[in-house]
Amino acid sequence: MTAEQPDELVIDPSPNELRDPFVRQEMKRATVWFGIGGAIALVVLLIQPLLIIFGGLVVAAMFDGGVRLLGRVLPIGRGWRLAIVVLAAMAFILGTFYLTGVQIAAQFGQLQETLIAQANRLTGWASGLGILPGRADIQGLMKEALGSVGKLTSFVGTAIGAFTSLFMVLVIGLFVAMEPRLYERGLQWMVPSDMRGEFAITLERMATTLRRLLAGRLAGMAFEGVLVFVILSLLGVPMALVLGMIAAILAFVPNVGAFVTGVLMTAVGFSAGVHTGFAALVTYFVVQTIDGYVVIPMVAKRTVDLPPALTLSAQILAGTLFGVVGLALADPMTAMIKVALERSSEREGEDQTA
Repeated sequence: MTAEQPDELVIDPSPNELRDPFVRQEMKRATVWFGIGGAIALVVLLIQPLLIIFGGLVVAAMFDGGVRLLGRVLPIGRGWRLAIVVLAAMAFILGTFYLTGVQIAAQFGQLQETLIAQANRLTGWASGLGILPGRADIQGLMKEALGSVGKLTSFVGTAIGAFTSLFMVLVIGLFVAMEPRLYERGLQWMVPSDMRGEFAITLERMATTLRRLLAGRLAGMAFEGVLVFVILSLLGVPMALVLGMIAAILAFVPNVGAFVTGVLMTAVGFSAGVHTGFAALVTYFVVQTIDGYVVIPMVAKRTVDLPPALTLSAQILAGTLFGVVGLALADPMTAMIKVALERSSEREGEDQTA
């Protein structure tokens, strides 16, 4: 052996070579973690259009539920049934605003003035007792709180942005409702072939749960809005019509919406007198009691059962992260995640049994 030649050569792969099983394993792990981090960053950057798309899916579920319900009594094509549902919804909305548009506009203006006057009165009373700081400080705290509501507040805050977002949501929902199977097959195509059967089952359960959830929400909205309007009108509470409409709209977001409705009803009631204020407060508790102990349990048996604490936590989290849009869509998102987790647990149980 010459002096230029080493005694022996290392034949094992070096740590920087991909042939090494250890390096390959670590590279796979790093790729997975980087992929998860990139996906989270992408979702954060694209959260606004993603929420609009999900809102379109929620609207599509409403349309699809109406089409399926109409199909039980009208043996016609799906396209015709969808057209009837869309035209009926548009006729109801336009007819309501046509018949009560002037009254609603006047009552909304009156409601705004009443709430401002009541807020100033409450602030002055609390400041006089030393409970709260000065009025300027209160306004600053309110601006700071409203500024931290969520990332989407500035996006949907303007009238143009809100109208554009609503229009996009309706268009997406209409297109998906026209051919739901087309988009379902597209989603299945994005999943590995050996998991498409399981994915189809989960997707179908999600769609069914979403339709039932929204059907229950719409029934609760109609019941609460009509009941609030009738009782407040009989008691002589001002702005009964607009309060009924607000109660119906806010009923889509349980817990939080009910609290806001109660505050508005009580503020308007006390603006007309002490007796009217207590009447509005009693009306709120009566409506919420009937809704909570009669309507919601009956609807929950036919729809999806979401625990109240889970629902409220999801609403707080989604509202803080995504603003008003996230708050409105918190329940559908929670219900779909719940279905996916239940199906995953069910599949694990089937695998262990087998």
